[in-house]
Amino acid sequence: MTTGSLFIITAASGTGKTSLVKQLLATTNDLAVSVSHSTRAPRPGEVDGQHYHFVSREVFQDMIARGDFLEFADVFDNFYGTSQASVDKMLASGLDVILEIDWQGALQVQKLRPDAISVFILPPDRQSLRQRLSTRAQDSAEVIEKRLAGAVRDMQQYLHFDYVVVNDNFDVALADLKAIIMANRLTLAKQQQAQAARIERLLSE
Repeated sequence: MTTGSLFIITAASGTGKTSLVKQLLATTNDLAVSVSHSTRAPRPGEVDGQHYHFVSREVFQDMIARGDFLEFADVFDNFYGTSQASVDKMLASGLDVILEIDWQGALQVQKLRPDAISVFILPPDRQSLRQRLSTRAQDSAEVIEKRLAGAVRDMQQYLHFDYVVVNDNFDVALADLKAIIMANRLTLAKQQQAQAARIERLLSE
């Protein structure tokens, strides 16, 4: 069985990362997303275990102490983390796994898993970013300004990633992400695993 690959997809808040990843999962075979743990309160419509595993700060800190996380970060005064065991189980089953995480977590994963493939998504411009952040009706003006300032700082981290995708056109950005995944599946190392029996037959006949 082919071992899956680990993909890190990171973006500043309001860049459209979540929507892109959702559509990527819906239109790509053998692809899964790791559900992160978080100490923040659920937003309207979010389901525990589907969008995040929502836990208390105490529970999260216990998990850190046990070494349960592949990565974790403090973002806007809330903790987010990725379960190492969950990711390894999905990879072993042959699934490609997406980590939809912030840049702090991405850098942690890159140190532990240097073979992970990292993608940073950028917005087309600041005006579009501000507009996207403002559409979140549950956030106050103060929160929006805080997020915008944080987004600008986050975007400076794009240099640490393997690929950069600009989400100016949703369909084009989605196609770019698919191209990255499919190209990785066609590398020599992956095809030697996936097509081992076929290659053996071809070369032995």
